[in-house]
Amino acid sequence: MNAWLIVLIAGLLETGWALGLKYSDGFSKPIPSVLTIAGALASFWLLSIAMKELPVGTAYAVWVGIGAVGTAIMAVFLFGDPVNLWRVVGVLLIIAGIIALKFA
Repeated sequence: MNAWLIVLIAGLLETGWALGLKYSDGFSKPIPSVLTIAGALASFWLLSIAMKELPVGTAYAVWVGIGAVGTAIMAVFLFGDPVNLWRVVGVLLIIAGIIALKFA
């Protein structure tokens, strides 16, 4: 499988486990806690697979960027996080950074 696709999937899983942290309520709810831990482990594992072909700094930065953007966007819809100009600009800058690293 393509290393970039693996990083994308790992980043989406990062979004899932980051959101799962909220649902786990400090790991006090069993099902959300187990799903969060499983998502984190799968995400880390996929990232490690992608790092066999991609530079560590690039793979890690893209993984974190996908997770950060996905979490920020989903938190607006799931938790009512505020949306303002600076948050939108920040997300767009992260996306620009991911694109730049992909083509670097």
